[in-house]
Amino acid sequence: MIPQVPPAVAEPAPAAPLRAQYGWGYAGPDGEGVGTLSLLMEVASGRLIIELHAPGERLLLLEGDRASGYRLQVPRQKVDQRAATLGGLQLPFLPQVTSVEALLRLLTTGEGAGMSVQKKDAQGPLKLHWKGKDPRGKDEQVWLDRKRWEAAR
Repeated sequence: MIPQVPPAVAEPAPAAPLRAQYGWGYAGPDGEGVGTLSLLMEVASGRLIIELHAPGERLLLLEGDRASGYRLQVPRQKVDQRAATLGGLQLPFLPQVTSVEALLRLLTTGEGAGMSVQKKDAQGPLKLHWKGKDPRGKDEQVWLDRKRWEAAR
C-alpha cells in the first residue's frame, strides 16, 4: 500500500485588499532621498498600485493586475513602461519583485535577495533594509519603515 501524503498547505492569500504605507530612504549613485511609499495589493487578482513620493513630488506610479499587466511611470526619468508581469519591469528605488505574492512575502517576512529585517512586531517587519545594485552595477540601498498596514474595507 502506498502511503498517502497530504498536499502541501499553502498560506492562504488575504481575501481583502491590503493597504500599506512606509517611510522610505534611498542612497545610491544618483543621490539620496526620503519620502513615502503607499501601496494597495489584492493578492488573489494580482492587483497592485504603488506610489512613491518625495516631498512635493510623485517619483513613481506602478499599477496593474495579473490579467491586464502592469504599467510603470517614473516622470523624472521619462519612463513609461508596460509589462505582462512585475518581473518584466525594472523598478527604480525598489528591490526587484516578480509578483504580488513575492512583494507580500517581502513585506511580511523580509524574504528577498538583499533584504534584512531590522525591527519587527507581531504583524511582521517594521523596518526593512535592502542593499543591492542598480542597472549599471552601482551600489544602492533602500530603507522601509512601516507606518500603516491594514486590510481595506
